[in-house]
Amino acid sequence: MIDVDFDFTTDSPRYWDGFWKRNNGLGKGGSDPDASSPTLKSYHQLLWSRELPNGQKMELEKGNSYNYLSWNDFRFGSDSIIATFRWRKNQNLIAQVFDKVGDYKTYYENILHASYTIGGMIIFPKHKASINQNRGRNGLISDRWDMTLECIRRYYNDEDSPLYQTLQSDKSFFDLFVDFQGYVDFFFLQDCVSTDYSSVNKWCGSFDFVKRGIPETVDDYFEYINNELDFLKQRNQRIKDYIERT
Repeated sequence: MIDVDFDFTTDSPRYWDGFWKRNNGLGKGGSDPDASSPTLKSYHQLLWSRELPNGQKMELEKGNSYNYLSWNDFRFGSDSIIATFRWRKNQNLIAQVFDKVGDYKTYYENILHASYTIGGMIIFPKHKASINQNRGRNGLISDRWDMTLECIRRYYNDEDSPLYQTLQSDKSFFDLFVDFQGYVDFFFLQDCVSTDYSSVNKWCGSFDFVKRGIPETVDDYFEYINNELDFLKQRNQRIKDYIERT
């Protein structure tokens, strides 16, 4: 019932309409699959409604708007874990990418078609100043998934990070997974960590959190994109293997 190759932009109304006319020519969808794709919502419900590491069974219910998905006292929203950093403040860097790839529209459209599959999506508790909001607003993270997961690893080890207070506010959510390994295994994130779960794989740069998380050079940028897309393929395969086993 879950097709890991399904592209959620295809059932998000008007996503591609006028795409390259928005965001100062950097491209932006006419809708957000995280909110507008009915298939994505169904996939989240099917995939995460199962036994949690703490022994409880999560049984997600669909809703509308703020109640996108809910279970017990939790409300969840969908979030993409693939980033391309096509923001106006990064326009100089993206211009260099455009020069390198030549047909930049095809380049980015291919990334987006791939990234809006289930392997590129996750759920977080939904509320004001939530994880999916703050990881994008915090310049030290800049929406990077590898850095977000490193913050989650440090949270479980009771170590400080730029997102520690945000994660602490959702303690009841993270308690569901008992520990970092439980969180990683539940969400099929094994290919983003070491085999012993002691470290998170860096997609470029370092995890010192002293400067902006956005890749600094065009070479760093391509390193990041290639690593996150490799992870996306591996995670989709893990999800596919799980579906075929159950």
